[in-house]
Amino acid sequence: MTSHFLAGTAVAALATVAAPAFAADKAEVLTTYANIAHAKYQDSLETAKTLQTAVDALIAEPSAEALEAARKAWLAARVPYQQSEVFRFGNAIVDDWEGKVNAWPLDEGLIDYVDASYGGPTDENTLAALNIVANPSFELSGKSIDASAITPALLESTLHEADGVEANVATGYHAIEFLLWGQDLNGTDHGAGSRAWTDYAAGEDCTNGNCDRRGEYLKAATDLLLSDLEWMAAQWGTEGEARGTLLSDENAGITAMLTGMGSLSYGETAGERMRLGLMLNDPEEEHDCFSDNTHNSHYYDGLGVQNVYLGEYIRTDGSMVSGASLSDLVQEIDPALDGEMRSKLSTTMRALGQIKTAAEAGFSYDQMLEQGNEAGEALVMGGVNGLVDQTRSIERVVTALDLDGVAIEGSDSLDNPTAVFQ
Repeated sequence: MTSHFLAGTAVAALATVAAPAFAADKAEVLTTYANIAHAKYQDSLETAKTLQTAVDALIAEPSAEALEAARKAWLAARVPYQQSEVFRFGNAIVDDWEGKVNAWPLDEGLIDYVDASYGGPTDENTLAALNIVANPSFELSGKSIDASAITPALLESTLHEADGVEANVATGYHAIEFLLWGQDLNGTDHGAGSRAWTDYAAGEDCTNGNCDRRGEYLKAATDLLLSDLEWMAAQWGTEGEARGTLLSDENAGITAMLTGMGSLSYGETAGERMRLGLMLNDPEEEHDCFSDNTHNSHYYDGLGVQNVYLGEYIRTDGSMVSGASLSDLVQEIDPALDGEMRSKLSTTMRALGQIKTAAEAGFSYDQMLEQGNEAGEALVMGGVNGLVDQTRSIERVVTALDLDGVAIEGSDSLDNPTAVFQ
């Protein structure tokens, strides 16, 4: 991705205001932000514990019902986690960690069996079809690796991004997603992955071989996800490093908030996750591609951005975490801009909600990406346009608050579309 520094031409034409004296306390705004981050990671951890329980039940007594329960637990776990992605970009501690839990897209052949159409090793990734589930030992960088026991340590330290290839995603939500759903071979037709529960069955009932090792991988990946989320939740606690760093410099903290909002809105969601897939008409560019959950992924990313600006988050138990907000700061110096920002956020959420509603009614995100599907393109571009438009208002907020150093991530799909096809 490219970065857009707001001192550039996009903002130069806007009048620079003198540093305002705020009646609202910036420290209180940052505390609200940290409290929301802590709550979101706690909710992500608790829903992952529910997923762990369902995974353990599936492995212990495989059945169609147990697999479905694990899938539902995975889907529920994505709701708070996706709302936490807004803490990336501006907070290095989150950005450096995020690849362990939410990296995508992945070469799933690294993990388990794949359809023949997937292909084999490539010049870019010699491990693209390794299939660790079927291979208790393998060669990596000229060394023999003992994978007879599939453990969290093996996944994290040896397999994840093996050979320095980002597509070698061995850990996190999407590795678990693939193990629960399998490949989605429907292209731009309706339908998610359809892995059979017998992929986890014992003895003669086992399909596709190595059911015990497949279960071992699923458990290791799920257990690792829990430990990663537990660590991040602690970083936002009262004594956590992330909270301490944020509160140590008020202007840098507010900058981090707006960097996360702008980058997730623009380069990441509007660009890499939405516009790019539409340009390529490629369902492999879906964020939650195995489960066909991408409509929810986009929706809750958008909601996370809105949460930060408004300073409020509804937890999975229905309670609310709220307090002083960016909206309060902007309202004091430019009420019209605050109204504009709120309106843009609402417009985006309506557009993302329309994608979500359509998908839940049977018009899946895969289908929306099909070449020539005008209704699908209109839905996806509604979300893209809303996210891009709200980023322009985020830039205006940065200028109004007289902040330096906000760098909003870009995407070729938005900034240089011809480069996508080169």
